[in-house]
Amino acid sequence: MIADVVKELKENQGKAVDAFKRELSRIRTGRANLAILEPVRVEYYGSKVPLNQVASLSVPDARLIVIKPWEKSSIPEIEKAINVAEIGLTPQNDGEVVRLPIPSLTEERRKDLVKQSRRLAENAKVSLRNHRRDSNDFLKELEKNKDISEDDKKRGLEQTQVATDESVSRIDEILAEKEKEIMEV
Repeated sequence: MIADVVKELKENQGKAVDAFKRELSRIRTGRANLAILEPVRVEYYGSKVPLNQVASLSVPDARLIVIKPWEKSSIPEIEKAINVAEIGLTPQNDGEVVRLPIPSLTEERRKDLVKQSRRLAENAKVSLRNHRRDSNDFLKELEKNKDISEDDKKRGLEQTQVATDESVSRIDEILAEKEKEIMEV
């Protein structure tokens, strides 16, 4: 029973870490990364669809994203969608493709991005602690209902703490990597 609680905790914390990675991937680092285009939704035949469903996306070099629409008539809609998404990039089109040059970041902007990354990391850690609290409460409830012994509860609480510590250290590693990437000139 304790193993089930710990297994569920690890799954939930793994999802929280994955969500943190996705959030971090959307932060611009001065290098071209297709993840920054995830929030872009293009008006296409009356419905809003993700950009990657109306065009092929590529990164020919570190400072450029190229968007090649499947229909040239959708170029104005793609440009409009990029501007509406407020991702901080200005689209340039030549009638065939849309180019998104990635400007280099100023030192001040890099520091702001590091602060933003740390805020995201702290939110992820709060999520991990909430999952730990829920698991601990469940273990205490099991002991109260005499489903497990006090020793089992104590062992379960220790295991949930170990799992949480592992997840927190993973978030710290991911954050350190992202900060290094952001501050790289």
